[in-house]
Amino acid sequence: MRLLTHADVRAACLGGGVLAAGGGGWLDHGLRNGATAINLGRPTLASIDEIPADGVIVTVTAIGAPGAPDWQMYPRDYIRALELLIAALGKPIAGVMTAQNGYSTSINGWLQSAMLGIPVIDAAGDVRAHPTGNMGSMGLTRLAGYETIQAVAGGNRDQGAYLEVVARGDVTRTAHILRAASVQSGGFIAAARNPIPASYVREHGALGAISLAIRLGEAMIAAEPQGGAAVIAAITGTLRGRILGTGPVTEASLETRGSYDHARFVVGASPHPLTVYVLNEHMAVDGGGERLSTFPDVIALLDLASGQPVAVKDTRLGQAVAVLAVDRSVIPLASGVTDPQVYPEVEALMGIPLAQYLAPAL
Repeated sequence: MRLLTHADVRAACLGGGVLAAGGGGWLDHGLRNGATAINLGRPTLASIDEIPADGVIVTVTAIGAPGAPDWQMYPRDYIRALELLIAALGKPIAGVMTAQNGYSTSINGWLQSAMLGIPVIDAAGDVRAHPTGNMGSMGLTRLAGYETIQAVAGGNRDQGAYLEVVARGDVTRTAHILRAASVQSGGFIAAARNPIPASYVREHGALGAISLAIRLGEAMIAAEPQGGAAVIAAITGTLRGRILGTGPVTEASLETRGSYDHARFVVGASPHPLTVYVLNEHMAVDGGGERLSTFPDVIALLDLASGQPVAVKDTRLGQAVAVLAVDRSVIPLASGVTDPQVYPEVEALMGIPLAQYLAPAL
């Protein structure tokens, strides 16, 4: 178990930004929440081996569409969502973990650790960011008899949209309730969900996810003085990734519908353009009539000038980018992203196939 520091905050946010795959929250939000956590107390990071097998672990995250214009979340909202879940659970918990990496989601749990004295677990429901709660549920959708508790808190106070909701029941049905709450709150809301024993996280979680984000961020920070090309090289080297192509963004469309950001980008790469399909995050890349990369691969657009990842909401026509792909075989995979049941919903929302490209993983 180790104490998290101010240096860890920036590294986790930058490395998390690559693993965000275009989503995963906001850099300024993550830096602010991380600094607040360090200033408030002593947040700690623990491996799953340091937690008793029967200790309860809760996933803490945020739910909604990163491009929504009216969301409002404060540090207190993240803590309040966890308080609501603990009250509904009726017993103490042993730790918290994030659902995924991202600009701000790699910091998920640090506030709760600082304020409540419980550790952040070095694990995630998914190493990279994903659009649906089921994808980050570590296979709980197919765990017979499991009843979850999910809680949310937050909302746009100026619009009278602050909400607190606690739902108990089936993982998928309660996830839909929370996503509807995120819409009513202004587009994004803090959440705590899916209490499970540490033994389940050990078997089904993406272990080492936060350490990976910090290590990647440290490599990026070290490369920054040498410019964008050096940062991109640090990213590809640390993650064992590859650049599918580079060029300007020649087509860009983004629309927030319901609680999702739907987008499609075309990068004018050589020898053929690359089409990047988005549901909150970059989910697939096609080029030359072939599928080149598919979730849960890490897919990111990297700005050629700075080497930094470009969020979906910040992608602009004419922007010169590199398209990064990191094969799923070289990153820890949690059970949620290998669960065939989580893909039909996303395929229907996107209108493209995903699961057929994942065999034999599924």
